[in-house]
Amino acid sequence: MRRVAGHIISERSALRIMLSLFTFLVILFSLWAVLALWFQAPWGVVGRYLIVALWILGTVVLIFMAWKGWALAGMSVYVIAFAGLLFWWNSLEPSHDRHWADDLAHITTGEVQGSKVLLHNVRNFTWHSDQEYDTVWETRQYDLNQLQSVDVVTSYWGIPAIAHVLVSFGFSDGSFITFTVEVRREQTEVFSELGGFFKQFELAIIASDERDVIHVRTNVRGEDAYLYRVELSDAAMRSLFLAYVNQANQLAEQPRFYQTVTANCTTLVFKMMQSIVAGLPLDYRLLLSGYLPSYIQKMGGLQPDMNMAELRRAGRITLRAKEAGRSDDFSRVIRRGVPGWR
Repeated sequence: MRRVAGHIISERSALRIMLSLFTFLVILFSLWAVLALWFQAPWGVVGRYLIVALWILGTVVLIFMAWKGWALAGMSVYVIAFAGLLFWWNSLEPSHDRHWADDLAHITTGEVQGSKVLLHNVRNFTWHSDQEYDTVWETRQYDLNQLQSVDVVTSYWGIPAIAHVLVSFGFSDGSFITFTVEVRREQTEVFSELGGFFKQFELAIIASDERDVIHVRTNVRGEDAYLYRVELSDAAMRSLFLAYVNQANQLAEQPRFYQTVTANCTTLVFKMMQSIVAGLPLDYRLLLSGYLPSYIQKMGGLQPDMNMAELRRAGRITLRAKEAGRSDDFSRVIRRGVPGWR
């Protein structure tokens, strides 16, 4: 009798463990499901609330069923429902055909003929405020034989660990062109790091005049920006420029979703550099983009005779950008005192 009772108790314990595990997994998967539905469910805000509420209610009912003796039925229904959700999720495709914000209306493309590169849809806005601006998209030509510098700009708006990364190319005639990997927002959208995990945004690569893309961050949006001269060979600078053009052309041909961790302004640049500089290691600073300059320094890409604190202090361009305003001398003014520049 004791053996039978012990066996029954053992079976009940095993069942409770199984149900507890089922409950934990259902809650975990449902957290992802609720966020996916919140960011992607159709029919607007009302539709999102309704579908999310139905999913939560269904999850609670299935957990209740499992604990009340219908474990197999509850598990089976949840697995089928979640499989259907995944099928829908995988059917979501990025698109170029949306009502984009004005500053993200186009993706830059390029034509390469020998050393000459013709860039289409170069942004050159005049920003009066974040909502008021003069819209200008241009076609510009650059000669890679005149390419003589590469700068990395990090722009901060909140915590030190996160920054937007821009890469600016300088030419011997004094001109600069800056490439930025952007979250491509629609007219009514506001950026969300969490939404970036759930296919809320597409990607855009835009080449821009410095007086546009740096000025809007420092002078209009109140961000804090730092510029670092990167030590690269002529061949590496040229390869990086062409890599941007190639990536932009591919993106214009085939849209992609922005992804907060794996497809953003830092990881795309790193992937391009991996094909140019062999052996670049993965590093936490590729995710925490605000610390990217210290990674570049560790790889020998910044001024070798200065520490990071000195480079950061001398490379802060926020006040100089505000001083320069929209002047034709903007690029020269912001580089005053930056190590590596004369």
